[in-house]
Amino acid sequence: MSMSTVEPGTRLADRFRLEDRVHESGGATLWKALDEILARPVAVHTFAPDFPRVEEVVTAARLASRLTDPRLTQVFDAADEDGTAYVVSEWVSGDSLLDLLESGPVEPERGAALVAEAAEALAHAHAAGLTHLHLTPGRLVWTSGGTVKLLGLAVDAAILDLSSEEPAREDAEGLGRLLYAALTGHWPGDSDCGLPAAPLDDGKICTPRQVTAGVPGYLDAITCRALLQESRRGQPPLATPADVAEALAEVPRPAPAPVTTAPPALNLRSEAPDGFGMSTMPPRMPSHLAHQMTMVPPPPPPRPQTGAASKVLLTVIVLLVMAAVGVGAWTVGKNLGNTPRGVAQSDSAASPSPSRKPVTVKPVSATGFDPLGTDRAEKPEIAPLAIDGKPSTDWHTDSYSTADLGRLKDGVGLLLDMGKPVPVADVVVSLGNAGGTTVQLKVGDAAELSSLKTVAEKKGASGSVTLTPEKATTGQYVLIWFTRLPPYNGQYRGTIYDVTVHSPGSA
Repeated sequence: MSMSTVEPGTRLADRFRLEDRVHESGGATLWKALDEILARPVAVHTFAPDFPRVEEVVTAARLASRLTDPRLTQVFDAADEDGTAYVVSEWVSGDSLLDLLESGPVEPERGAALVAEAAEALAHAHAAGLTHLHLTPGRLVWTSGGTVKLLGLAVDAAILDLSSEEPAREDAEGLGRLLYAALTGHWPGDSDCGLPAAPLDDGKICTPRQVTAGVPGYLDAITCRALLQESRRGQPPLATPADVAEALAEVPRPAPAPVTTAPPALNLRSEAPDGFGMSTMPPRMPSHLAHQMTMVPPPPPPRPQTGAASKVLLTVIVLLVMAAVGVGAWTVGKNLGNTPRGVAQSDSAASPSPSRKPVTVKPVSATGFDPLGTDRAEKPEIAPLAIDGKPSTDWHTDSYSTADLGRLKDGVGLLLDMGKPVPVADVVVSLGNAGGTTVQLKVGDAAELSSLKTVAEKKGASGSVTLTPEKATTGQYVLIWFTRLPPYNGQYRGTIYDVTVHSPGSA
């Protein structure tokens, strides 16, 4: 297929059908396309025959595809075959920061939260050797699924032929520009991104607090430390995305979509073609049935008996009551007489002992646990995100081709070191919304699979799951072990947003 024949209706790789031309510039065209196999929309870049950087773009896309941070656009395919080059990535629906700023600055901490998520995602990318170099308000999106997405990692720079001798500093400054835009509604950059230019004071960019009232002082300082690379409040400049992420770590994050705990029989969830599931709600009772249940009067009481029959009935009832009282008294006396000395008498209906309130025990550390894999590592660098107390961060497994981990191993998981042996009452694990997960709780005194005993298991799990051992369990190491993974973007992977370990409390 010649590049010149790429037009609506063209099918790439025998599965991606181009539908709508979204944007075209400099020999690169962005399409909204349909993945005919998975029946979902995707974004596809195609390139003119004379586009000079096809090899660089395809290479950048393939490198970006290895990252699995959910806040980064996932690349599905990239190729340069038979005269046609293309890059296929997920189609992201939602409002970009540019859209959100149409009516002016957003609420300061909300804007800072969006940039904080982008900074953390970009810090992970830099750790893997990838950069962005083109951070604009149009590339930061609050999705219709209630999450943050940063578009164009590595690929934008390759398409636009951008490079930097100090990429970490360049991306830190880019995050500062995004934060400035969120706080002020102005753009402190040279390029035209659709926002009014930042005002100047004696040739220098005004700080956010000089432009917009109500900007917190600490956010003003963080913006200047990143954007202007200046020291503020005794703190040094923020020279890397990781520095920016750390500075914004305490900003409240947008909460993920609520997780349903409805039983499977009431689960109305269905997957929409674009991959965003419909919200799951317990079914409401039809209004006409509810009306019937609340408005039907109780049956009338029985009519009283009259005449001679009532006298006979009353006599029989009195005799039966006297007999029952006599039998009861005889039984109690017999039991009291047979009670051994020194044994306290008890009532079978005595109230139970006060219940113990469990206490939370914080792990000392967490790591991705993959004792059966060839590299024996499973995202260890992001494992601490599962115990940081933030529901917006997560640890996740690698992506696999099938739910049973591609038949490569029996399981993979997150291992918590409690620092010392602790009794485990239960472990609450916050999983993703996709169903189909099988997860086990293993506890032991050594960080070895053979030393960790399975004490609880949940199948078909999703959302918040409580794993409770059937009997008293104590150990220094707590393992959340996936043996079956839920679907994720055409593959399968397990995700843990948060883990809470409970020990039995005192009575």
